[in-house]
Amino acid sequence: MPLSEHEQRMLDEIENALYADDPKFASSVRKTGGSGGRRPAGMVVILGVVGVALLVGGLALDFKPGGFPVLSLVGFLVMFAAGVLALRSAPSKGSSSTGSAGGARVPGAGKASTKGTEGQSYSSRMEDRFRRRFEQ
Repeated sequence: MPLSEHEQRMLDEIENALYADDPKFASSVRKTGGSGGRRPAGMVVILGVVGVALLVGGLALDFKPGGFPVLSLVGFLVMFAAGVLALRSAPSKGSSSTGSAGGARVPGAGKASTKGTEGQSYSSRMEDRFRRRFEQ
């Protein structure tokens, strides 16, 4: 849900006060909060493929210590880690690829949009359009 202008101003004031009070902490938060820790998509794909191979291989092989397919469990955990890694490295909502793809899919959407929609996510824009339909 996008912030109102008043809320955005208050957030900016809090941010400026944080920079004034503790610039070292503010710079460390800025470094870790951005997209600087993005991981390559190839690593996610490789982990996913290895996880599927371990999962299927664990079921196909007769390696079940204690009657439990440990190899399949490891494969699942590797796939789960790949999914978490993919979600954590997803592009931020202010990226240029999201904005251009969203405009290309819905022709004429820019005519009825309000100002400031460039920084909103796709779901936020859809919610705004849905609300406007019932307000009219």
